[in-house]
Amino acid sequence: MSNRLEKEDSPYLQQHKDNPVDWFPWGEEAFTKAEAENKAIFISIGYSSCHWCHVMEEKVFENQECADILNAGFVCIKVDREERPDIDKHYQEVHQLLNRRSGGWPTSIFATPQNKPFFAGTYIPPESGEGMAGMGFKELTTIISEKVSQKDAKLFENADEISAFLAHSEQPKEATILKEEFTKNFMLQAKNNYDTKHGGFSVAPKFPHANTLSALLTIDRLYDDKSAKAMLVHTLESMRKGGMYDLVDGGFCRYSVDEMWRVPHFEKMLYDNALLCELYAKTYLTYKDESFLETAKEIADFWDNFMSEENLFYSASDADSEGEEGTYFIYTYEEVYTLLAENGYENIPAMLEEMQVTSEGNFEGQNIIRFESGKIPAYFKEVKLLLQTLREKRAYPFIDKKIQTSWSSMMINALFTLGAIDSKYMHRAVKSLDALLETMVLEGTLYHTTLIHKKPKIKAFLEDYAFLAQALLNAYKFTQNELYLIHAQRFANKALEEFYNKGEWNFSTGEFLTKAETSDNTYTSPVSVMLDVLLSLGSLLEDEKYTHFAFKTLEYNSYELGRKPIYFPAMLQAMLRYLKGDRILKTNLENIKSNALELSSLNYPFTLFKETQESGYMVCGEKSCFANTEEISELNGVIANSF
Repeated sequence: MSNRLEKEDSPYLQQHKDNPVDWFPWGEEAFTKAEAENKAIFISIGYSSCHWCHVMEEKVFENQECADILNAGFVCIKVDREERPDIDKHYQEVHQLLNRRSGGWPTSIFATPQNKPFFAGTYIPPESGEGMAGMGFKELTTIISEKVSQKDAKLFENADEISAFLAHSEQPKEATILKEEFTKNFMLQAKNNYDTKHGGFSVAPKFPHANTLSALLTIDRLYDDKSAKAMLVHTLESMRKGGMYDLVDGGFCRYSVDEMWRVPHFEKMLYDNALLCELYAKTYLTYKDESFLETAKEIADFWDNFMSEENLFYSASDADSEGEEGTYFIYTYEEVYTLLAENGYENIPAMLEEMQVTSEGNFEGQNIIRFESGKIPAYFKEVKLLLQTLREKRAYPFIDKKIQTSWSSMMINALFTLGAIDSKYMHRAVKSLDALLETMVLEGTLYHTTLIHKKPKIKAFLEDYAFLAQALLNAYKFTQNELYLIHAQRFANKALEEFYNKGEWNFSTGEFLTKAETSDNTYTSPVSVMLDVLLSLGSLLEDEKYTHFAFKTLEYNSYELGRKPIYFPAMLQAMLRYLKGDRILKTNLENIKSNALELSSLNYPFTLFKETQESGYMVCGEKSCFANTEEISELNGVIANSF
């Protein structure tokens, strides 16, 4: 018999509708019941493509004994962190406070009947001593249930203290003067973290750190910094060798479990792929390395072919299929050898060696396709199609078909950048942006998430306003459609009204008032994206109030930005943009559209376009124009001479 989650739209909640646990969705019904019956609250937060969430479901939530303990002593609430990031952010703070370290998913929260948390963990095995420190789930829940039913004074006192601490608001340190020299500190910290052998900025598990790489690109473009370029190019080349990057279907997995980028955690997230698509495209525009352009296109094509419907983008695909991790993605030596032989290939042993396909395997006895040299041979274009036919016979990993405004906007933004190189992506970007606006803006209100053909219910958070406005401004840059600029201004105004307070930004202001992250963690900080939006609006509309709000935000965060810029690479780029100033190219629409590639390849990274009737190109700052030229080839020199 299904539980209450049966009526929910979230694919993650639907995954748990047949658990023996009597799950509630987040809402007043659950909290009223807990208080009325004096039951502890158990809140479990996860997402559909989370491997350890699946493990906990199998080991704990499908375990009848665990379910019986929960149903007898708790009110149990399931939360999809992608659907309700405000709830997730709040309880990640709880985890950080209680454990002195960051959390993860699944997140397991135990609270009093009044919903005051007192214990936080992540994955908890059913039995104590199953290879993990601490009590197992059965023992832990039994003890908690008894203490709450007995109204244990110490437990409730601790819960009150935790709630009081969470309500406390810290003010930032004294403001620091914003200086370009912050980049020197950033470079020192980046070099200190850098893996000189394999690229990237950590040991295993290794995440792509797209914003750190983007900052290196900006620094090289501004200062001709050879070490920034070397770290960027080496990392991008290493990541695309195969493994974390899926050479067969395209697209990046979320992270690599080893330091070589070879063995991935196999789920694919829209936000990672959007940020990396844009990064590879921008790096191509700067250095003209065709392999970077090929990767950017393959990412975009993967999401179009596998992860979209009616011009809208799905959120994620799972690591697991048929109950095991990675089974869709890997190959046996025998099946690849037979495939090549049946299709008439010669010198098969050498090909297999080059693809790193061996009888021993490079992943649990099977093989992940990878080219260690980083050079993709010409034959792989056809072999890739053959390898896809093997995958077509397998169960595809579960796809979370949620449409999210913030993540979709990231991919749309990347498609506009890629569209400056290849116009088919520009057409795709316009269709996707228009579909997203039609789906997620109802009666003037922006929403966070929905399923296709469903009416959205959850109103937008700061990240939705920020990333959508950024995508709209990139759309305006290349199309000069004034409606996109008007929409961007409207969403920025609404974000300022709802989330901004004297340099500080909230992520949400409804049920949970949560502060917006300023560091770039899972993906770009929405505060830094709003900085980008505000600076663009200030330049394009010649309206100083937007630039003022950007400055106040930078000033509020200046102390930490100056000390630890490695944590704030997107904000560092926004600061450099604020200090150095935009350059606006004024020309006619035909020039913008027909010369999009050349204009996007200009050296100076903070360049905007604005349609006029000029036959040539006028180079302007925020308050004055510097020079004009008829020749696009002279623009780099004209811009350089404007400083």
